[in-house]
Amino acid sequence: MASTVALDDLEPAVAPSAKRSSLAALLPTMSPKLIVGLVIGAVIVLWAIVGPLVVGDPDAISTLAFAHPGTRGHLLGTTQTGQDVWSQIAWGTRGSLIIGFSVGVMATVLSALFGVLGAYIGGAVDEGFALFTNVVLVIPGLPLVIVIGNYVPQNSRGLFLVAVVLAITSWAGSARVLRAVTLSLRNRDYVSASRVSGERTWRILVVEILPNLIPVMASQFVFAIIFAILGEAGLSFLGLGASGTFTLGTILFQANQALALTQGAWWWFIPPGLVIALFGCALSLINFSIDEIINPKLRNSTRSQRKKWGLSPAQIKQLEAENLK
Repeated sequence: MASTVALDDLEPAVAPSAKRSSLAALLPTMSPKLIVGLVIGAVIVLWAIVGPLVVGDPDAISTLAFAHPGTRGHLLGTTQTGQDVWSQIAWGTRGSLIIGFSVGVMATVLSALFGVLGAYIGGAVDEGFALFTNVVLVIPGLPLVIVIGNYVPQNSRGLFLVAVVLAITSWAGSARVLRAVTLSLRNRDYVSASRVSGERTWRILVVEILPNLIPVMASQFVFAIIFAILGEAGLSFLGLGASGTFTLGTILFQANQALALTQGAWWWFIPPGLVIALFGCALSLINFSIDEIINPKLRNSTRSQRKKWGLSPAQIKQLEAENLK
């Protein structure tokens, strides 16, 4: 009967020459999924920054209605009114990323405020923050977004307002996670020692607690961006998105209104959907790498880490079977 192999009982084949610094320990280790995610994400972000500077006016109308890609310099064809789809994609990518990163920042700040600060202070403040967080958490997000979107006049729906609406409905879950982690951290010995020595509350939070929350907050920030981009696309597809500007969601909405699918104009709705899918995939791959920092068991269970420990193919298969149980 084969003996069970545990990673903790194995010695590394090659001892590391030096320990990584505390800062390096907070960074994801380079892996194929992280590299692919960073490359795809960087290309899309770079295109969102540079693209609108080099393309033409996305609102310019021509007589080439539903022109196929490549017709008279239109790389991705035209819309029913002759507008260049390539230009709309450039501006729409920038608009969607502005909303995504804005929601990521606002949701992370709100979750840190109600999760970290309340949990550390404790008492009535923590109970009040936790109650408010639970109330927000049980409210259905999509119906609330639709109600708020309908309440706001269409001519007042800018990118920032859409970002605020999405941020209001996306921070509560992250706040619950941060509160649970903070409740665990505030009872650690080094935090208690800092409190006994007379350190100020803000310094304990910034120096002792927040560094341990960086991987969790980074993961939540990435997830908030994904949620915001998909949420904006859903709102825009329902006609509740930003007005007077281009996002990937508004492009899909216009294509749907013009019956691009029945007209065979695939170049109008497939490219924006593909950009959303690729950017979501890139952020998910990055998020998986961040999760390996939060949960070391995920890092130790990867195939590349097992090979580093010098395991045989049979031992690798045995460990994979145990992880699936």
